[in-house]
Amino acid sequence: MKRSDLTEFAVEEEGFKLKIRRGHNGAPVVSSNGGSVAPMLETPAIASSAQAAPAAFSAGGEKEEAGFSYIKAPMVGTFYRAPSPESPPFAEINAKVSENSVICIIEAMKIMNEIQAEAKGTVVEILVENGQPVEYGQRLFKIKQG
Repeated sequence: MKRSDLTEFAVEEEGFKLKIRRGHNGAPVVSSNGGSVAPMLETPAIASSAQAAPAAFSAGGEKEEAGFSYIKAPMVGTFYRAPSPESPPFAEINAKVSENSVICIIEAMKIMNEIQAEAKGTVVEILVENGQPVEYGQRLFKIKQG
């Protein structure tokens, strides 16, 4: 992973998932389970006094807001808001979602991966157009927590 500058690698097959991620000190962190691919969830920065900061910047330099979180793409692929072209979208703006709500699909290598919200709240913004390619870690949805 160090030689190729990989920070994370994930494999899923028939209900088995393996994820290897480089830790803060460069050591690999390995996790595996039988669940579906879950999105990374970016939460607001917390000040050292344990109070929420009104605005902060993430490691990528993106502005964060207190009370909001972002559902990010767990993989590279094509973003779809609905299970098929004639079906309604999984989530619209102002839709209430829970931790296990399927919120979109990312197609990667001809496999449709259902992405769960992993946060409870209300969708306030959809940041990607249907059918568009997405990159690993790209913000997909803005969620108002609560």
